[in-house]
Amino acid sequence: MMPPTSAATPRYILMHDNDNVAIVVNDGGLPAGAVFADGLTLLEAVPQGHKVALRDVAKGEAVIRYNVTIGFAADDLPAGSWLNEQNVRMPDARELVNLPISTRLQPPAEPLEGYTFQGFRNPDGSVGTRNILAITTTVQCVSGVVEFAVKRIKEELLPKYPNVDDVVGLEHTYGCGVAIDAPGAMIPIRTLRNITLNPNFGGQAMVVSLGCEKLQPTRLFPKGSIPIQNGGGAEPSLVCLQDAQHVGFMSMIASIMKQAEANLVNLNKRQRETVPASELVVGVQCGGSDAFSGVTANPAVGFATDLLVRAGATVMFSETTEVRDGIDQLTSRAATPEVADAMIREMAWYDNYLQRGGVDRSANTTPGNKKGGLSNIVEKAMGSIVKSGSSAISGVLSPGEKLTQKGLIYAATPASDFICGTLQLAAGMNVHIFTTGRGTPYGLAEVPVIKVATRNDLANRWHDLMDINAGRIASGEATIADVGWEMFQLVLDVASGRETWAEKWKLHNALVLFNPAPVT
Repeated sequence: MMPPTSAATPRYILMHDNDNVAIVVNDGGLPAGAVFADGLTLLEAVPQGHKVALRDVAKGEAVIRYNVTIGFAADDLPAGSWLNEQNVRMPDARELVNLPISTRLQPPAEPLEGYTFQGFRNPDGSVGTRNILAITTTVQCVSGVVEFAVKRIKEELLPKYPNVDDVVGLEHTYGCGVAIDAPGAMIPIRTLRNITLNPNFGGQAMVVSLGCEKLQPTRLFPKGSIPIQNGGGAEPSLVCLQDAQHVGFMSMIASIMKQAEANLVNLNKRQRETVPASELVVGVQCGGSDAFSGVTANPAVGFATDLLVRAGATVMFSETTEVRDGIDQLTSRAATPEVADAMIREMAWYDNYLQRGGVDRSANTTPGNKKGGLSNIVEKAMGSIVKSGSSAISGVLSPGEKLTQKGLIYAATPASDFICGTLQLAAGMNVHIFTTGRGTPYGLAEVPVIKVATRNDLANRWHDLMDINAGRIASGEATIADVGWEMFQLVLDVASGRETWAEKWKLHNALVLFNPAPVT
């Protein structure tokens, strides 16, 4: 561990000995003329997290960070210069051919045994970390009605069932006015189906339908799509608002509340029990990223990812555009050639999807990313990919698919925080880890979200929003391993019922279904 240093002492972080740039550590950045311990002098003011040239970089020369070419100098950049999106030209994307396949597989790490949490065992064998009544909607038209009903259920019914944590409406903007038979339509449909079957919802499916929508309940839940429970086939509990029995708005609300109470009775019988850590399904994601994301929070997540995999758990990493530039790093860690081929296939599909929209992967980076020191998507990707740790990648999921295996899984999703979280929910996530550098109050009603700050400044300012401060790694107060173990233990505690800040404040982002098919 590096000893803590004075905040006034100019400091930079170098990721690899071959790098020709480093990032400024100091809160608030450094002024022109600041001198580092090695004698490097800043030629201009450099904000915190932004890159400084460690030596002269000639026009057209590679800019190297993480021992990877993240771009090329657009001008001659003397040592001490500030490098940013204005003077770093992005390289072309790596072609999806001649990639290394399963060349960096490490020997299996020693299993972590004896770790447990208190979870809710479901009839299908999965385990929930929360006990939630979820009400699925087939179409956006019924969202207002469901929202009204959920408010009444929380106020009037939920207090009678203390073992039930919450009631959520799975509302969305899909279901009608869409090309329901188009090839891409399978993605939002199976996403909504599989979210309904998330482990945190107790194996029960309650659906509110309008009646005339394209996404009919029988299409959303074909016969056999809900796991068999107690020796019989399970069917969703359905309330259709256009049924003749409903006379007036309050009649609809009464029907929803009646069915909800029947489901609450069943959910209330559930009790937490001791289950092995192997029942965890953890989704990892980053949003509002900065240059520290790949230095502190994401490496700590990667360390925790390896611990979870060693404990037999499942961890999903995602965000296609944020790993695309590290595809060679991923295929080299694929457990089998078939896993590598599946990753390549998902990357190619997404390349084509972006091309149809007239953009490429560079559209990913936000103004906040750039203000936080990330010059382009290549640099951002190198910091994002480390959330996956070092374990072999054992499987690949297409958008909206449900997990069928354990280990480290690449779940292909867009990088949008809300769509990625929605798709990881569909895959079966029961705990979410979300890192941020710029800061975001992101949260989900359906699953606990552990928020990780990349910088001390953010963690201190947002002290009641961030669950873990990984900025201590940059300031020398903790190591990546220290924070990784802290995160691993917090995952177990949160899975057992400990409340996260996002849960305390009820910060719940809306679900966003990924729909690449036409809207009619």
